[in-house]
Amino acid sequence: MLYVCQIIIIALIVMIMARLGTNKFLKTIPRYVKIVEVGPRDGLQNEKEIVPPSVKIELIKMLVSSGLPVVEATSFVSPKWVPQLADAKDVLEAIQCVEGARFPVLTPNLKGFEAAVAAGAKEVAIFAAASESFSKSNINCSIEDSLARYRDVALAAKKLSIPVRGYISCVVGCPIEGAIAPSKVAYVAKELFDMGCFEISLGDTIGVGTPGTVIPMLAAVIDVVPLEKLAVHFHDTYGQALSNILASLQMGISIVDSSVSGLGGCPYAKGASGNVATEDVVYMLNGLRVETNVDLRKVMLAGDFICKHLGRSSGSKTAIALSRTTAHASKL
Repeated sequence: MLYVCQIIIIALIVMIMARLGTNKFLKTIPRYVKIVEVGPRDGLQNEKEIVPPSVKIELIKMLVSSGLPVVEATSFVSPKWVPQLADAKDVLEAIQCVEGARFPVLTPNLKGFEAAVAAGAKEVAIFAAASESFSKSNINCSIEDSLARYRDVALAAKKLSIPVRGYISCVVGCPIEGAIAPSKVAYVAKELFDMGCFEISLGDTIGVGTPGTVIPMLAAVIDVVPLEKLAVHFHDTYGQALSNILASLQMGISIVDSSVSGLGGCPYAKGASGNVATEDVVYMLNGLRVETNVDLRKVMLAGDFICKHLGRSSGSKTAIALSRTTAHASKL
């Protein structure tokens, strides 16, 4: 009952905000926001029990059917480090005939890039960090070494006309170093942009950000990278993800990463919960009358599908509230 009351209150607030379209605080919010779904990769990569390829493939198909324009499919990393994604080749090959969305895959180095291309990848992503300590813990090399590695990937991708997306982790806080200076994020973002990344996703990996820390970080990055090239990627550890997304929208950001049912987390950050739920992002954007072309009901079906397989309840407050509301209505 509590969830139902919360969702009704939120709905009323968002409706009122949407009707005040001339309000100065809403004028800068984009009319359309592209949602990049990261559930099949970022959401599942740290699961302890191996998820069968058939389940991943079905999840991807369901997400595409909801209207999501980009679904991050998998990652071509060493199975030794990420055993959950050892089936990357099988998954990517199985969705080659699926139309309606792009399927980027993560490639940590030139070897991973070549394997991804051989499996049919048409778009790849590379991942750096704004924290030196996190870079060494996560990918076992310094920031500068990682950038050198990614320049090789970017060059190889350019020769094949394959778009490269860049990720930056720990953009406001690091589990080892603590707060991260916006200038460090701006430096890595500029390097990724200069090597050819068409889009750069700024990730609050451990979910410690608030609008008070996110806004200065974005301001620093916008000074060196075109606004339209930037995406935000928030985890919801402290329940701040939607607030941070709204602040980002008000600064003109129009690309948001999210994960169905809030799946995911960071194995190197104690207590870090999953990504912001795609259902919650779509619900908020619907309330702000921002176009996404995403069917919330179909995203919820995809979330229900994967959560049942994983044996857990959804991490989306919207999905929980609406499912309970529907169940209650069916009993009347």
